[in-house]
Amino acid sequence: MELKEAMFYTRDNETAHCMLCPHNCIIHEGKTGVCSSRRNIEGKLYAENYGQVTSMAMDPIEKKPLYHFYPGTEIFSIGTWGCNLKCPYCQNWTISQDPAAMARYRTPEDIARMAMSAGSIGVAYTYSEPVVWYEFVTDTAPLVREHGLKNVLVTNGCINRGPLEGIIGFIDAMNIDLKCYDSEKYRKVHRGNLDTVKETIRISHDMGCHVEVTTLVVPGINDSLDEMISLAEFIASVDKTIPWHLSRYHPAYKYDREPTSIDYINEVWEAGTDILDHVFTGNITASESHSDTICPSCHTVVISRSGYNTVIKDAAAGKCRQCGHDLGIIQ
Repeated sequence: MELKEAMFYTRDNETAHCMLCPHNCIIHEGKTGVCSSRRNIEGKLYAENYGQVTSMAMDPIEKKPLYHFYPGTEIFSIGTWGCNLKCPYCQNWTISQDPAAMARYRTPEDIARMAMSAGSIGVAYTYSEPVVWYEFVTDTAPLVREHGLKNVLVTNGCINRGPLEGIIGFIDAMNIDLKCYDSEKYRKVHRGNLDTVKETIRISHDMGCHVEVTTLVVPGINDSLDEMISLAEFIASVDKTIPWHLSRYHPAYKYDREPTSIDYINEVWEAGTDILDHVFTGNITASESHSDTICPSCHTVVISRSGYNTVIKDAAAGKCRQCGHDLGIIQ
């Protein structure tokens, strides 16, 4: 297997300057950047995870989670290893933070064919961080499109503007993590950049990509109601029809706090519904979650969900059948 040279970097003698994400890592010979997946070899930067697939499955589209993008369908989902954030509570840390994660090599052609033969609506680049799989995604996505299928990114949104604009034309939908609404906390806890994530959400939406946003609600990280209201208000400033997914934290990786209070999740949900048209709660038992899509105009339940069982009741061509309100759903 030949190494794949990385995109978006410059050289200064034997030093590589990666410009894929806001870390803008200066990488010396033999070393990798923050993501652990881009290595300097004799002054050239290589994407070591190119074609390395650690996880592969057919998933309900709602698992991404995407509730307003072809609801009730399934999508061929793949992931690699590596991530450009260091969240202490990472839910997929065994692959995202471990370069030694078990992987099998696949070509872009392999992935496109597998998605087609599986009867999927497309390919979701997920499980770990697809930004650090940039070269493989940009080689695969056009082939997926050639088969008449869709491309989905499930991402932390930490990508520089140039690379984002270089890929967005092939991406049909994105679920973007917005982890908190405190710049200092984003930097210290997650090693991320809040302004970059906000820009990714805005640019992706403005360029015609379907966008949904997820916030994992974590005790001690984003358990300020005022902060969560500010986060919801930012989403609304882009488009109040963007679905916001509030996901309940459970202990994982280096973080051992108790799971998030369901009462607090519901408090955030209630505040969010005063600001946004569509707010959902997840990682909670079906009987306790808010997972139905309700028309904000006539209050009809247009899509009901129990776990990953989705029933389309009163939505057609993205609109409410009862009152004709445009719900922003892609069907």
